[in-house]
Amino acid sequence: MNPIRIIVAEDLDVLREHFCLLIGREDDMIVVAQASSGKQVLQHLQEHQADIVVMDIEMDMKNDGIITAEKVLMQYPHMKIIFLTVHEDDETVFNAFETGAVDYVLKTSSPEVIISSIRNSYNGIVQIRPEFSYKIKNEFSRIRRNEESLLQATIILSQMTPTELEILELLLKDMKIAEVAKHRQVELSTIKTQINMILKKFNKKRSKEVTAMLRDLNVQHLIHKVRGNN
Repeated sequence: MNPIRIIVAEDLDVLREHFCLLIGREDDMIVVAQASSGKQVLQHLQEHQADIVVMDIEMDMKNDGIITAEKVLMQYPHMKIIFLTVHEDDETVFNAFETGAVDYVLKTSSPEVIISSIRNSYNGIVQIRPEFSYKIKNEFSRIRRNEESLLQATIILSQMTPTELEILELLLKDMKIAEVAKHRQVELSTIKTQINMILKKFNKKRSKEVTAMLRDLNVQHLIHKVRGNN
């Protein structure tokens, strides 16, 4: 059988040599090129046939690996990319997987874990590691909660009066209640009554809670659209 052909990309010489040494011990793997930057990875892919790129996330610059992975997979869609990194924060994890990478392994992982990742990735076995699975599960839960909140907010907005929608738009522009009353040329007490009606519909106690929720859901354009249809 042909060995798994690997490009190792890591800007620190000592770490790059360490990973190459680990891979070199395996009979079914071979390092065909080494890179210290994303630019070098792209150059090596033009010169060498490779099955997998094992790549650091930060090399020449922040997220160099992520940017490079996107470029690699555009040109070589069947290439498998494994990120080796010290970063465990949610944003970095999600950005890495969004590129289409097949695995995300901590540099502090045991040699067995790193070699297993390469072998599994080559064989099309994608696994979510325990240290990252809870992050992905939490993200899916967050997305689902947002979808439910967006649906509920859309229903409420569709049932609001043009006046209430206008008041919401003004509040989203950070106008104070007195400024809203002046803008609409009505008594302050009238605006307070109308805002109380809005709060009841959203089941909130303060107008800031409503505007914060609507901003999080990014539905300002929807309010304007509903107003136009009324």
